[in-house]
Amino acid sequence: MRICLAQLNYHIGNFESNFQKMLDAIHEAKLQKADIVVFGELALTGYPPRDFLEFEDFIQRSEEYIQKLLAHTADVAVVLGAPSINPVPEGKDLYNSAYFLHEGKIQFVQHKTLLPTYDIFDEYRYFEPNHSFGVVSFKGKKIALTVCEDIWNIGNENPLYVTCPMDEIMPLGPDIIINVSASPFDHNHANERLSIVSQNAKRYNLPVFYVNHVGAQTEVIFDGGSVVSSPGGRIFKEMVYFEEAIETFELDDVVAGSQNIEQEKNKIALIHDAIVLGIKDYFKKLGFTKAILGLSGGIDSAVTCALAARALGGENVMGMLMPSQFSSGHSVDDARALAENIGMPYHIVTIQELFDSFESKLKPMFKDLPFNVTEENIQARCRGVLLMAMSNKFGHILLNTSNKSEMAVGYGTLYGDLCGGLSVLGDVYKMDVFALAKYINKDGEVIPLNSIEKPPSAELRPNQKDSDSLPDYAVLDKILKLYIEDRKGPKEIIALGHEAALVKRILRLVNINEFKRYQTAPALRVSNKAFGMGRRMPIVGKYLS
Repeated sequence: MRICLAQLNYHIGNFESNFQKMLDAIHEAKLQKADIVVFGELALTGYPPRDFLEFEDFIQRSEEYIQKLLAHTADVAVVLGAPSINPVPEGKDLYNSAYFLHEGKIQFVQHKTLLPTYDIFDEYRYFEPNHSFGVVSFKGKKIALTVCEDIWNIGNENPLYVTCPMDEIMPLGPDIIINVSASPFDHNHANERLSIVSQNAKRYNLPVFYVNHVGAQTEVIFDGGSVVSSPGGRIFKEMVYFEEAIETFELDDVVAGSQNIEQEKNKIALIHDAIVLGIKDYFKKLGFTKAILGLSGGIDSAVTCALAARALGGENVMGMLMPSQFSSGHSVDDARALAENIGMPYHIVTIQELFDSFESKLKPMFKDLPFNVTEENIQARCRGVLLMAMSNKFGHILLNTSNKSEMAVGYGTLYGDLCGGLSVLGDVYKMDVFALAKYINKDGEVIPLNSIEKPPSAELRPNQKDSDSLPDYAVLDKILKLYIEDRKGPKEIIALGHEAALVKRILRLVNINEFKRYQTAPALRVSNKAFGMGRRMPIVGKYLS
């Protein structure tokens, strides 16, 4: 038997496009002499469809396209994920299901049992959990169909769940495990995925064929990396990251374990490739082609610009250099050098006249009050108005350049430098931004070295440095990660050796700036806990005193 994994980039709600991709993959699978072609979880709808699932028309269209697919299953069986209707009045209206199509008929449907409700996942909002199990017989083999999370509770060791679907299926004597997944990227997840697939293959002594999505859906990025494992847990093949791929495997070769191919897993390289794909798909799926951003000469805007150029082409990224009276001469020079290295268009528009006008208008109310963060924010908002005006006039999407460290502690101005349609670095800590800059420059200077080496500064007052307001980023990032990703409380963080007053100050800044993050652009997710749909915190909560 030959099994083909079709690792594809779907578009949520675009049934016709997803269907055509599947037809192309079916054609390719036939050329590769496959007996079965396997698509991902909720492949027809795209993942996550979220509240589209509450529209009756949306579900009807999904079912219509399943019927269209049946016409192409005479010579090859098709496994795919799609919603299915729960016929029982009690419970949720839908199941999250894996279909087995062959010879023009729906031969078997297995519903998903384990419905994740953590981080970005909210499946129990829409789906009824499965309570019955079966296998499908095909060409003398019994196949266990599983859907994503259903292989993540091995031997009931995951405390989130009380059922292990594969333990329920094993008495039926399966010969093969096929898993249809939509497993989102974070920079540690590929290793976890390989481990889970390997553990299943070892525990049940069966070959495992695991297909994943690739591509970005707003802030959620899928990296592909579909996996085939031999019985006993030896990885047979880990497919390519961040690219569509259609590959057929001979079952006998997989069972024999005749090879072991895994992808390289360099954290910064993975983050780089994920963000480039995230930008590319955000623009493509929204129907836009051009971006605009502010270039300050600093490292954040430089890295954002370089990544956007790699995703869209330098000619499609517009830079706005907007110096104030506090901007250093080298900042403009660094920004101009970056633009010329990339080959992108740019404009230089000074903001001092705009800032002076605001000061003049506000003088009667401000009187002789001293210069403070108010005037700093006015400068940022002058720049925000200019960027949004250019975005509106020319149809460019504004890219936000703030990093996760700044977003966490509120080091940004609402309606100023926090403007944008997409936050490129909003899930990348400052120290990793530096690492990304060096990675971008590995084959030659793209980002000027001065942008990387000079002390970070917002340049909103004379001789300003980020270190005037924030601790060293190497220290800050460690504390932020412990709190945000690892969910450690203040006592736990202090016990790890961090200074108590600093920990309390940083965590307080994180909490009181929640309102800002609620109003900012979606941030491309590259960690296991990003700001956005996967982190739900109250604005008015008081966890720390």
